[in-house]
Amino acid sequence: MAQEEVKMGGLRAPYHATPMQSTVINIQSEPQVPDHVVWSLFNTLFLNCCCLGFVAYAYSVKPRDRKMVGDMIGSQSHASTAKYLNIFSTVLGLLGILVFIILLATGTGMSFQALSPMMGQQGH
Repeated sequence: MAQEEVKMGGLRAPYHATPMQSTVINIQSEPQVPDHVVWSLFNTLFLNCCCLGFVAYAYSVKPRDRKMVGDMIGSQSHASTAKYLNIFSTVLGLLGILVFIILLATGTGMSFQALSPMMGQQGH
């Protein structure tokens, strides 16, 4: 057992006479262009006011095609148009929902007040 310890104790890391060389690889990343497809799909399915959600969806698919062709300016232009259409569609859709809720809340109360005298007259 003592001989095994001596044999293993003499092991060292390999010695390199030349210094280690490193290689640097520069990877140029393409600029990220957000295409807003998920937002456009949401607007198309739930807040499709005046078909703006569908138009935004059509414009949000185009940046991917333009990027594949190599037209980054066109890709950014279509992405920007999709973004503005999505903002406009979201705002109009939420305003429509808000107005509907307000009309529903106040209209129900007004219609009940208008119908209550008629209901009282029919009973007598």
